[in-house]
Amino acid sequence: GGGYLDPDTVVCPRSYEIAQVGAGAVADAVQRVVGGKAQQAFCLIRPPGHHALADTAMGFCLLNNVAVGARLAIDELGLDRVLIVDWDVHHGNGTQDVFYADPNVLYVSFHEWPLYPGTGRHDEVGSGPGEGTTLNVPLPAGATGEHYLAALDRVVAPVVAAFDPHWVLVSAGFDAHRADPLTGLALSAGDYPLITERVLALAPPGRAVVFLEGGYDLDALRDSVAATLPVLVGERPGRVAEAPTSGGPGGRMVEVVEEDED
Repeated sequence: GGGYLDPDTVVCPRSYEIAQVGAGAVADAVQRVVGGKAQQAFCLIRPPGHHALADTAMGFCLLNNVAVGARLAIDELGLDRVLIVDWDVHHGNGTQDVFYADPNVLYVSFHEWPLYPGTGRHDEVGSGPGEGTTLNVPLPAGATGEHYLAALDRVVAPVVAAFDPHWVLVSAGFDAHRADPLTGLALSAGDYPLITERVLALAPPGRAVVFLEGGYDLDALRDSVAATLPVLVGERPGRVAEAPTSGGPGGRMVEVVEEDED
């Protein structure tokens, strides 16, 4: 009949059905791209997924969509070395947990720190056979797109190059936008096409599937998605609603993560 699963996650009678439809869209998109029927895909689905654990819903998330896509790619479609990049403002604790000991999945997360759910320190790097395949870039409130790009170039790119992924799956939350009511990062719609270009360059061309995660200011969400879509179809972004951002307090955190990786 619906109700609260936890203080943040409320469901109605059809929520599980809707979550299955969203996860099914993910499975369909991955199959199409892997099978050559599509070059890239953007799954505009809700509810989001990256907080959901293997056996527990949390943080607005019922099923972990990107984990479903990665597991399908590896277990049923025979792929290996899948890169997951999560630029949602919250750390994807569920995705990290699912793949923490998996050497076939490199999980990279950009997120505000400290913030819900309290995970995602830079020294969380994986365990057992998956040690070294988790890379967290926690950023302080007020950090801008400049710091995302610096981290991608200086910290993420060398790790990804060593991993040599065949595919990239993206947890694309747009709640790092400065207008978002739940968070404190300071990105604009103009930052997302630049970030997207960098992320797509981390894997071979035409091997990307993107999944919508958070984003709770509807105007900012609209503008950010609209700025991102041209990059996914191989076009230069046209006129965007906002200019890219720079400055802010995130530079030191990039240096800390870079030093830790060294």
